[in-house]
Amino acid sequence: MSKIGRKPIFLGDVSVQLNGQIISYKSKKASGTYELPASIKPSIDGQYLKLDIPNEARNSDNNRIWGLHRALVANAIKGADVGFTKQLQIIGLGFKAALTGNKMVFNIGYTHKIEMPLPMDVTLEVDKTGQLLTFKSSDRRQLGEICDKVRSLRVPEPYKGTGIKYSTEVIVRKAGKTKAS
Repeated sequence: MSKIGRKPIFLGDVSVQLNGQIISYKSKKASGTYELPASIKPSIDGQYLKLDIPNEARNSDNNRIWGLHRALVANAIKGADVGFTKQLQIIGLGFKAALTGNKMVFNIGYTHKIEMPLPMDVTLEVDKTGQLLTFKSSDRRQLGEICDKVRSLRVPEPYKGTGIKYSTEVIVRKAGKTKAS
């Protein structure tokens, strides 16, 4: 039995409507719909949304998709309610980023500046030094994708520690060459 699937989802300030297998959610930040498989039955109990599988339909395959769809619906509702945030740090002498319109411009040690478009649902705040980037979005998947693309522009290297990293990430440093005596 899925331990994740049976956990109720807190709705917060999100209004949710059920229409068979389709969950429609709406809040001031975002709105959308999510379609569940036929084996999962949604129900609203006060401030919680519950997903359940009838006893006759419970098997290992349905239990796996039960937990998966519960997590995806919970992420969609949490994103519509409070949103998601990720921070990236740029480390290196002269390395910085800037936001011009809806494009990110990176100066990270290459011979040229790198321009990257910012997706519509993602907002970016750059601090005054240009080395701390705060991405915000209501879509967790899209937020992770754009942060991963930005990080891949200059992956942190283990000797000097320069590059683009998540603010919570720890870079394991390596010792450099030592002079032979």
